[in-house]
Amino acid sequence: MREITITRKTGETDITLKLNLDGAGKHAIQTGVGFFDHVLTGFARHGSFDLEVTCAGDTWVDDHHTVEDVGICLGEAFAQALGDMRGVERFGHILLPMDEALILAAVDLSGRGMLCWEVPMPTEKVGTFDTELAKEFWLAFTRKGGCTLHLRRLAGENSHHIIEGVFKAAARSLKQAVALTGGDEIPSTKGMLV
Repeated sequence: MREITITRKTGETDITLKLNLDGAGKHAIQTGVGFFDHVLTGFARHGSFDLEVTCAGDTWVDDHHTVEDVGICLGEAFAQALGDMRGVERFGHILLPMDEALILAAVDLSGRGMLCWEVPMPTEKVGTFDTELAKEFWLAFTRKGGCTLHLRRLAGENSHHIIEGVFKAAARSLKQAVALTGGDEIPSTKGMLV
C-alpha cells in the first residue's frame, strides 16, 4: 500500500496529513478554513484517495499560510508515496464540467515541479476564502510533488464552481497518473524521472 504520513510544524502552521493513494475516498479534513475543507473533501472523494488533514494555522492573519502549507504537505506526501514512480501510469488528464464551469486538468509525474495555471477568477472571494489562494495551493503542491500540472478554465462564471472544478479535475487526472500498470518499469526512456 502506498500510504504516507507527513507532519509539518512552523511558526505559522501545525499540520498532520495522512494519504493513501490506493484508498476509497475516505476523508477527515479540518484545516480551520471551511471552503478549503470543502474542496479538499472533493479532491479526496474524486481521486479515491484516503486523506486525513488536521491543521492549526494562523488564520487570524489570513488563510494563506494554512492553504499553502497544506499544499506543501500534500505534494510531499504524493512524492514520498510514489517513490521512484516504478510501475505507475505517469500521465493523466480530464475535461471536467462543474455546472457552468469547464476545467481542463493534465498531469505528468515527471519529477519536475511546474504549474501552468490559466484559471481567471470572476471574484476575489468565495465567502471569506481568497480565490487567489487556489493557485497558491497548486503551486506548493507541484513544487513539492515534483509534477507538471496544467489547469485551465475553459468556461465558468461562478468562482465557487471554478475552484471546486479545479480540485476535482486535478484529483481525477492524478488518479489516472498514479494508477499501477501491473509492471515494474519506471515510465521514462531515461530510466528515471527528474
